[in-house]
Amino acid sequence: MRLIAPDGAQIGEKDIDEARWLAAQLGLDLVEVAADARPPVVRMMDYGKFKYDQSVKAREARKNQTRTVIKEVQFRPKIGTSDFDVKRKRVVKFLRQGDKVKCTMRFRGREMAHPELGRDILKRLFDEVSDYGEIETMPKLEGRNMTMVLVPIRNIATELLEDDNTDED
Repeated sequence: MRLIAPDGAQIGEKDIDEARWLAAQLGLDLVEVAADARPPVVRMMDYGKFKYDQSVKAREARKNQTRTVIKEVQFRPKIGTSDFDVKRKRVVKFLRQGDKVKCTMRFRGREMAHPELGRDILKRLFDEVSDYGEIETMPKLEGRNMTMVLVPIRNIATELLEDDNTDED
């Protein structure tokens, strides 16, 4: 098998017993790196330290990972002006925080006869929040609900998060 030193230098092809003896002399473990290669490749390393380094890298990767959060705001076709303003402000708040927003227009009874009223309200909502988000999914009718998904505009969301962080200092 091909033997690799702890610093990455190739020692050469050695017998398995000789490789184990060299690793034992250095107080290291013998780890098979490439089993499918001909001859198989093994490396001398401290396996406990290797596993620890892998877990640290995985933890860092998880810390830097962002989760996509979808918030939902529901509307009705006969919504009042002040209620619309409250929900619009909530949508703006979610978009500023960097979350996706699912806007749902719920129809009941005879309201289903006029889906254009709901589409107009969702269009008006987008027109008023277009500084903070853009449409990912256009309004579409699914059963008794019409849904539209808004996503934050990338550079605005990161700028606002940075502004919030500097205010805390």
